[in-house]
Amino acid sequence: MKHFNPTELAEHIKSQPADTLLLDVREPWEYDICHIENSTSIPMSTIQTAINELNESQKTVVICHHGIRSRQVAMFLEHNGFTDVINLTGGIDAWAQEVDKNMDKY
Repeated sequence: MKHFNPTELAEHIKSQPADTLLLDVREPWEYDICHIENSTSIPMSTIQTAINELNESQKTVVICHHGIRSRQVAMFLEHNGFTDVINLTGGIDAWAQEVDKNMDKY
């Protein structure tokens, strides 16, 4: 599994915005507080049923609050044949501290 820190993800989004799925696996209430623009919300608890809706060859960056749930989901995706999975190290919390300092935090 690959890892992006928030700055690396921000640079990637700027250079290749359309090719990457930003998969936010937090709960809906967390996503409602703050999220990265153009991210897709699929809570971790529903990823097993939603996996068929995802493209296993698409670059997928998995996002959660601190990077723990996203790492688990990224490992699950890789185990199920996904070939280009990246975990956001530090999660949305690190993103808010390093990239989008105006983002709401919780």
